[in-house]
Amino acid sequence: MNFLSRTISGTVAGLIVSALFSATVHAAGLMTPVRGNLPQLSIREHHVDVVIEDGYAITTVEQVFANPHDDALEAIYSFPVPQKAAVGEFTYWIDGKPVTGEVLEKQAARDLYEQEKAQGRQAALTEKDEYRTFDISVYPVLPNNDVRIRLVYIQPVHTDLGIGRYVYPLQEGGVDERRMNFWTYNSTVEEAFSFNLQMRSSYPVDEFRLPAHPQVMVQEQSPQDWRLSFGNQQAKDSIEEGDTGGQVLASHNLDEDIVVYWRHAQGLPGAVDLVTHREEGEKRGTFMLTVTPGDDLGLLEQGRDWVFVLDYSGSMAGKYQTLVEGVREGLDKLSERDRFQIILFNNGVREVTSGYVPVNQQNVERYIRELEAITPDGGTNLYAGLQRGYRLLDADRPSAVILVTDGVANVGVTERKDFLRLLEKHDVRLFSFVMGNSANRPLLEGMATLSNGFSVNVSNNDDIGGLLVQAADKLKYESYRDVEVKFSGIKVKELAPERIGSLYRGQQIILFGHYWGDGPAKVTVGGKVLGENRTYTSELDFPKVMERNPELERLWAYAAIEDLQNRIDYLGTDADSRQAITDIALEYDLVTNYTSMIVVAEDVFEAQGIDRSNKTRVEEEASARKQRAAQPVKAHRQDSTTPAFGNSSRAYPSNGAGSVGLFGVLLLLPLLLLTRSRRA
Repeated sequence: MNFLSRTISGTVAGLIVSALFSATVHAAGLMTPVRGNLPQLSIREHHVDVVIEDGYAITTVEQVFANPHDDALEAIYSFPVPQKAAVGEFTYWIDGKPVTGEVLEKQAARDLYEQEKAQGRQAALTEKDEYRTFDISVYPVLPNNDVRIRLVYIQPVHTDLGIGRYVYPLQEGGVDERRMNFWTYNSTVEEAFSFNLQMRSSYPVDEFRLPAHPQVMVQEQSPQDWRLSFGNQQAKDSIEEGDTGGQVLASHNLDEDIVVYWRHAQGLPGAVDLVTHREEGEKRGTFMLTVTPGDDLGLLEQGRDWVFVLDYSGSMAGKYQTLVEGVREGLDKLSERDRFQIILFNNGVREVTSGYVPVNQQNVERYIRELEAITPDGGTNLYAGLQRGYRLLDADRPSAVILVTDGVANVGVTERKDFLRLLEKHDVRLFSFVMGNSANRPLLEGMATLSNGFSVNVSNNDDIGGLLVQAADKLKYESYRDVEVKFSGIKVKELAPERIGSLYRGQQIILFGHYWGDGPAKVTVGGKVLGENRTYTSELDFPKVMERNPELERLWAYAAIEDLQNRIDYLGTDADSRQAITDIALEYDLVTNYTSMIVVAEDVFEAQGIDRSNKTRVEEEASARKQRAAQPVKAHRQDSTTPAFGNSSRAYPSNGAGSVGLFGVLLLLPLLLLTRSRRA
């Protein structure tokens, strides 16, 4: 698609997003307490650089706060926790020089920050508020002065039906009323904003899309090297060089998530990819295995029952119309052999359809009109909504439960172990669509995995209709259940995640682990399709030394911590699991629920006896990134000679929705929304 059509499509998307959310969206941003009538600080600069390569994304955020007032103030910046993101670097400029933070146990880090603050010395702290936000505190921001911070986080990147997706979260989730009532937000970047992303893919990419940001310039260097940017990049470059040239710099509001889609080329094979890291002289290495199945799973002919359990609580106010449009698109893609019912929940439960109704145009239009007439309000009795949905299932027909919510249960039953027990009573797959930032992703993702379903995270700037179409397409086909990955020929331990569960059409397996020894090995991927065992094997080669990807160590640590936290969430507080999380976080320098990252002056680190291990790790990672950038894109496929899924297999089936069809939905949905709004 040419640049003009890309711009028109993005413009339509931007108009729709603005119309739907301008009155209700809360942006992440600088916060100052309303108590005491303290004046707000300002955000002078906000710059984001993203590199997606070797199966994971590295996001670097650099920000400058300014204090235009006559008093020294504390800056507190909060932003939503990105999906599966591990914060590895937090740097704060002290006396004009960057100082990298170190990870301590949470209370110890907070105590040291308060100690330095009480003595009027410079300090900064990054804490995690469970699944909701990363909170960055900086003190002091001196009168008529500014401070600079840098944050770097890493996260694995999946593709689904050949489509990749990256989200830079900016919209405050609107689910924490206590914080919203206490804090005021300033989300305006007054001088310079920029967003730059580079994709270096070992598999060719056809196209990039940012549906809500029409100003983005997308450049194809090659099918494996794409770059996009928007904002005032020239201003950023001038500031870094110390010369603004007297130019006026554009302001920008941090009030929209930046959602990036890309589509891989058609006809790519199913494949097994392996990325490793092992330093010279180390006995143990770290790896990331990515399996992209090439088996085109068979179409299920039997009609199915679909139970839509939808959240219309007050926290969904800015997301509800997106939800309704998504349900419409999803219902339009169901088979005429299917039936559906719709259940709403806030403080209580409401059945919209009074049982199952056939999928036809008349029923779809009728119940969508009923949904459109409803105004979200009240609390979130998530348990009651799910309980009603499971109670109405028909044992004689294959069924699936589609849950769309922000997942912050605050009415009725809220303990996670109770949700676990509810799901254990039913052999029915749950598919969760997690709306907005700061949602309770751990709860919803855990429930979906337990039920052999899957979970999809949805930004307000996503096209939930396209995502529901994607889900409906998956569920019309066979799936792998009880998936296991086994290794032989080399010692492999400490796999994360511990449980894979089910694998649906077009999905990938991403698995982290440690290995000992080196040389050839074999991996076997097995699962059941309609009760029949299927296995696929591939030869692997584990190197003795490979220092290209040191970030893999933190990615493994995050995945291992996530497994341990899931155990705590569902089985209750476990002192051993909590200590294990703390130990891993301290070893690999990660911000978690139990650890934080503190920055103080170098002499304070020394006086406190704090080892500068994270500083060393950050320097190694930065050096590796520079070396990778100077090298050609690296291929990591291991089964090229003997394909694990056969010579004729294709990773992304072209029939059904497929990657072409789904990408078309993602492009067309904003236009459909605009047409409907005009009719209204």
